[in-house]
Amino acid sequence: MESRKIIEILRGTIEPSLRAAAEEELTQMKKIIGFTPTLLQVVMMAEVDMPVRQAGVIYLKNMVAQYWKDADYEAGEQIPFHIHEQDRAMIRESIVDAVVHAPDLVRVQLAVCTYQMVKHDFPGRWTTIVDKISIYLQNPDTNLWNGGLLCLYQLVKNFEYKKKEERGPLHEAMRMLLPMCYERIIHLLPDPSEHSTLLQKLILKIFYALTQYHMPLELLDREHFTQWMEVIRQVADRTVPEQTLQVDEEERPDLPWWKVKKWALHILARIFERYGCPSTVGKEYKQFAEWFIKTFSQGVLQVLLKILDQYRNKVYISPRVLQQTLNYLEQGVGQSVAWKLLKPHMLSIIQDIIFPLMCYSDADQELWNSDPYEYVRVKFDIYEDLVSPVTAAQALLLSTVRKRKEMLEKTMVFLMQVLTTQGVDPRHKDGVMHMIGTMGNVLLKKKIYKDQMETMIATYVFPEFQSPYGFMRARACWILQNFDEIRFKSDQNILNAMNCIQNALLNDQELPVKVEAAMALSAFLASQNKAEKIVEPHIQPIVQELLKVIKETENDDLTNVMCKIVTTYTEQLTPIAVEMCTQLAATFQQVVEAEDSADEKAITAMGLLSTIETLINCMEENPEIMANIEPITLQVVGLILTKSVMEFYEEALALIYSLTSSRVSPDLWKCFEMMYQMFKNDGFDYFTEMMPALHNYITVDTEAFLSNEAHVMAIFEMCKTILTQDCSEDDECHAAKLLEVLVLQCQGRINNCLASIIQLVVERLLREVKTTELRTMLLQVVIATLYTAPDPLLQVLDQTMLPNTNTPLTNHFIKQWLNDIDCFLGLHDRKICVLGLCTLIKLGPERLGSALQESHKEILPALVLLFQGLKRAYAAKASEEDDGEDEEDEEDEDYEHEVLESDEDEIDDVGDEYLEKLEEKVNKSAGAAPFSITAEVQDEEEDDEDGELDEEMDETALESFTTPLDKDDCDVDEYWIFKELMQSLEQSNPVWYQALTGSLSDDQRKAMLDVATLADQRHAASESKKIQQSGGYNFTTSTTVPQTFNFGTGAGGTFGS
Repeated sequence: MESRKIIEILRGTIEPSLRAAAEEELTQMKKIIGFTPTLLQVVMMAEVDMPVRQAGVIYLKNMVAQYWKDADYEAGEQIPFHIHEQDRAMIRESIVDAVVHAPDLVRVQLAVCTYQMVKHDFPGRWTTIVDKISIYLQNPDTNLWNGGLLCLYQLVKNFEYKKKEERGPLHEAMRMLLPMCYERIIHLLPDPSEHSTLLQKLILKIFYALTQYHMPLELLDREHFTQWMEVIRQVADRTVPEQTLQVDEEERPDLPWWKVKKWALHILARIFERYGCPSTVGKEYKQFAEWFIKTFSQGVLQVLLKILDQYRNKVYISPRVLQQTLNYLEQGVGQSVAWKLLKPHMLSIIQDIIFPLMCYSDADQELWNSDPYEYVRVKFDIYEDLVSPVTAAQALLLSTVRKRKEMLEKTMVFLMQVLTTQGVDPRHKDGVMHMIGTMGNVLLKKKIYKDQMETMIATYVFPEFQSPYGFMRARACWILQNFDEIRFKSDQNILNAMNCIQNALLNDQELPVKVEAAMALSAFLASQNKAEKIVEPHIQPIVQELLKVIKETENDDLTNVMCKIVTTYTEQLTPIAVEMCTQLAATFQQVVEAEDSADEKAITAMGLLSTIETLINCMEENPEIMANIEPITLQVVGLILTKSVMEFYEEALALIYSLTSSRVSPDLWKCFEMMYQMFKNDGFDYFTEMMPALHNYITVDTEAFLSNEAHVMAIFEMCKTILTQDCSEDDECHAAKLLEVLVLQCQGRINNCLASIIQLVVERLLREVKTTELRTMLLQVVIATLYTAPDPLLQVLDQTMLPNTNTPLTNHFIKQWLNDIDCFLGLHDRKICVLGLCTLIKLGPERLGSALQESHKEILPALVLLFQGLKRAYAAKASEEDDGEDEEDEEDEDYEHEVLESDEDEIDDVGDEYLEKLEEKVNKSAGAAPFSITAEVQDEEEDDEDGELDEEMDETALESFTTPLDKDDCDVDEYWIFKELMQSLEQSNPVWYQALTGSLSDDQRKAMLDVATLADQRHAASESKKIQQSGGYNFTTSTTVPQTFNFGTGAGGTFGS
């Protein structure tokens, strides 16, 4: 293939007027064998213009990403396009060379190609990549190392997150390549040039990716690991060249000298956290951890303390280096070996490092003044927290005061000295409050401080709401959030707190203050019972202000505040509910249409939709309000569904569910049609999320649902798609449940499609079913049809033959049903099962003939099992209803036992290590005990759970999708129906009665007696309830327990008499 032709076409893709035609030509050419290798050749031609080479390498990258992998297809289908193996072999042969020799702009895209190729071809088709990389790493020309290392990085990145047992091919390659990397970095260390430093950084990135999730101890024995640790220590410790100080401070973190330091510290912090703490690692790394902490703690901590000393003395340290340094120390606080080395320096670290970091800074001031919206975004951005030295300082402070003796007391003494200093700098005051708020949870659990916190807030925090400095007013709001659970002894103090918060939200001119005030308001409403009444008179202006702030900031935390307020003040907000909904919908549209920061905007948009849902749920008792809210909400839903904004499908479906919970308007039926179209277009994967709304459409307004046959067909078609396509069995369970709801809710009114439903379910039963949940759910649809319309069901079963036989399916169905009887759980499933078996008995041998010959003796034992399960399920339901009583407040505990002695390690109290330590501790103290102690600590999960198993299993995931049988006022009582059926049968068909009961054991007879007794009691209670509801009297009912039954044995008396 001619490279000249490809060059001209690529040049055309850069020209706007020629782009469409050029892209079409490329689409036609890409399928020609030889195109992809020629494209790579063009990309590597030095004489070709760089924009053309860039266009070519981007097209190559997209080709490799989409078409490198062998295409998946079913037998009989046309084979989809993928790059021919001949072309792939040529590219595999040359890609490493291309990465090595390409200019930087091209190399970065070729590296992505290499990653995709390794993903699909290594080691199977492409073991030679290892040899290629090793050749370049052995070359004395350091200019060739970058490309070789970049290819090695793509190789390692492919295995970074894989399980240990899947990393064999990587470890085999690294046996040769890891020692080479060590030799290269040793060669590079003395050279401080930018080129050398970038190569060192790349080697450390490879080491980090190799060890981040699994430490390959077979590659890194103690000798080799020590060599690497020395390299990493040197990189972390060495001085950054003086010329870096000439660069603007904002740009310095991107310099290679700071980046290589960052990666060195990243490795140190990660290895210590994951493999180096003896008290928290798994057994696999226990020996390594004990060796690591004793061998390296002193050397590493000397380097880290030197970095902190430089920072204290105003020497520039990049934020990420400082953050990783603090992260390492935070891990060290919990380990006795490290703590003994840290302890003499810790108070200085708190005073000279943590305190300055937690003070309001010049950078904060600049951002607050220039862009308050960005200031709010940064302060609430969880991604910023992951890399922020301030967040790392908070974590180190909290660990220190929580885990180590006297550190809380010493810290508080220092902070109070600063706070009470005459003319204290407001920024220092901010740092003090920042630190006290960070420790709030610990302070409130220490009796010595808990009692003083209210006074501290009244004395030092309330006055700051009048501060001329906006950052201090914001900090005052923030600190109240962190002490929201304080038990105020003075009503005046809580009144002052709420007034300060409300005033800050309503009247402060600074946006960050308003945001913090809103967060404080939410915290106090959640924790302080008296706050609700104080805020109530001002709730409407508060909500209107909050809506305005949400619209301005698009902050997702504030949408959670709004949800809290709406649920708390439903009645007071009713007059402005429509206005609220309108503003929320407008803000949602604004957020969705914005193009920047897609991830953050999505979180905010979800919060807005959640707030609208909360508003609907709170206002659903008010039809007039709902009539106005509904069209506004449907505009939002319509926007999502018609524009296929898939990331909000779940929230849109939740809104439809909320709107249809009590009524279904004509507009909502149009929404049903939109849902169906969405399902057919791209909503196939959202069926389980659609299910609650679909259930409402069937059950809330059944008449309207049945008035249009298209509604029934839409439900059937969706369920058919799920049950016939390649779906998860959970999705299929939901589809089967929806069909069962349809059958029971529309009993006798969908006879024209019953045969199709039965056929669909039966065909799915005849294919492989992996889980009992799906099999029983499918059986349940058939049972529900047997109960509501036995004739159509039996007609289909009789006409359907078992595969490869002439045997009708009826007999097999009954056998499978009875065999799986113990798999029917919960109230509904057991109830429909009982009603189905009663129908089976009623039909009898006259209708079912040979189908019952083999199974009839199992019917009553199956019913006994079901009734026993029902008794437990009803008891569990009654118990749940009784559990809704208020719980008493628990006293705060003094958490002294959390503090560690200097020679104690922090223990992972959810892992094996905790159990082992506990057992060891108990046995150790046994010698001093006045009686013999032996301990064997077991995980709760290993205990015998038989006693709880039945209670746990008495609910099923799909029981929330109710049917007419599940309503509290349902007249269908399975106990009474069974008792009356058996009594009637005994008189009308004694032969069939005798066949059913003749082989019952004594225990089963007794169980049947209990069922009959319970049937009488339930019937009497039901009659009494009806009389009571109609205005009559409620008498205590007592039932005479029948003493004799005739179970076909000739004994006197009749069933249940």
